[in-house]
Amino acid sequence: MAKHSERYREALKAAGVEPGQLMDPQDAIEAVRKTCSVKFDESIDVAVNLGVDPRHGDQMVRGTTTLPAGTGKKRTVIVFAKGDQATAAEEAGADFVGAEELVAKIQGGWRDFDVCVATPDVMGIVTRLGRLLGPKMPNQKAGTVSMDVSKVVNDIKKATRVEYRVEKAGIVHLGIGKASFSTDDLMANFSALMAALIKAKPSAAKGRYIKKITVSSTMGPGFQVDTQRAQALAEKSR
Repeated sequence: MAKHSERYREALKAAGVEPGQLMDPQDAIEAVRKTCSVKFDESIDVAVNLGVDPRHGDQMVRGTTTLPAGTGKKRTVIVFAKGDQATAAEEAGADFVGAEELVAKIQGGWRDFDVCVATPDVMGIVTRLGRLLGPKMPNQKAGTVSMDVSKVVNDIKKATRVEYRVEKAGIVHLGIGKASFSTDDLMANFSALMAALIKAKPSAAKGRYIKKITVSSTMGPGFQVDTQRAQALAEKSR
């Protein structure tokens, strides 16, 4: 049995929750908000254990979704584009826009950005950055390769558009907001994430798909969510 710190046990006690107790999604989110005690605005995170093996390509879970209330995080967005699309990206609020010169800047060691977006017609030069960009590489499945760069940039800058990807251990980690958010906003974001993950279920995944859900804050304990209630909630929001 895992040993927990005194601080962890005190936080659970303050929330009136027993270790390992399965909770209704709303109750879990309210408990997380109640246990936020540090001075900064903590992030509220969700960890979902999926019944997939990401080592197999046909069991990869990856995509983008829109969180209705946003995440509360500011992100620096760069866009690889030319002509009218470059102008549209700038007008939408992209922090840096360019083509060959932007590629050269990154090849020179610049990394001061969070998200990369590109139009399909310039991907030929962007692919030179494969090893340098790693997971930040613009990807059509992730929605970051698009001719509608204005919408993509808008969604990212408003922090409503998020990308999720299952890790090697079969877990998806994603922030759904801040402790300062209302419970209703956090619930709307939680439901949107769960609906997206359920929709993204690979046909090759067998057995139980949603195995475990934990909600936590940056510095607080994790609260386990009843998976059946979470899935029922997600189905209503679809």
